[in-house]
Amino acid sequence: MRKLLYGMNVSLDGYIAAPGDDLGWSVPSDELFQWWLDEEKAVELFLYGRRLWETMSSYWPTGDQQPDATPAQIEFARNWRDTPKMVFSSTIDKVDWNARLVAGDAVAEITRLKAEDGGPMRVGGAKLAGAAMRAGLIDEYAVVTHPVLVGDGTPFFAAPDSWVNLSLVETRTFPGGVVLNRYETRR
Repeated sequence: MRKLLYGMNVSLDGYIAAPGDDLGWSVPSDELFQWWLDEEKAVELFLYGRRLWETMSSYWPTGDQQPDATPAQIEFARNWRDTPKMVFSSTIDKVDWNARLVAGDAVAEITRLKAEDGGPMRVGGAKLAGAAMRAGLIDEYAVVTHPVLVGDGTPFFAAPDSWVNLSLVETRTFPGGVVLNRYETRR
């Protein structure tokens, strides 16, 4: 059975994006970027909602060709292109960059994927992750909290239908007061 991971940069008040999809508060330090790169390299399949797909696919296909790209950003871009992706959307009709479009029931498809043998999958995008969360499909949460209050925006956590008990398995501090807390779901 495959593990499903969900992790994002989060404001202290629980948002992954400020109003207007502003992510300016979450620029990672080199150390945090390297941590994210190491995490992404361990993932065998990325599961994206439409909005996160549009954000990622607007930059990372050529992120390694930017004149100011760091070695970690070059490696991240190459890993992003090489890793298989599934994009869940009923409003777009084409994806590229080693991705497959799924227009049907996301929860049913993620449930099917979890039952397969294979390495971990990472879900991204607030709505898609929220559906997986409410269905009890997420095995691990990585909450990378930045010391900023944005007041409103896109929340990291969807309102669960019932309690979800978690076990803290890792805590780490990064430059700038950014703190990682990693939790596993207790079943």
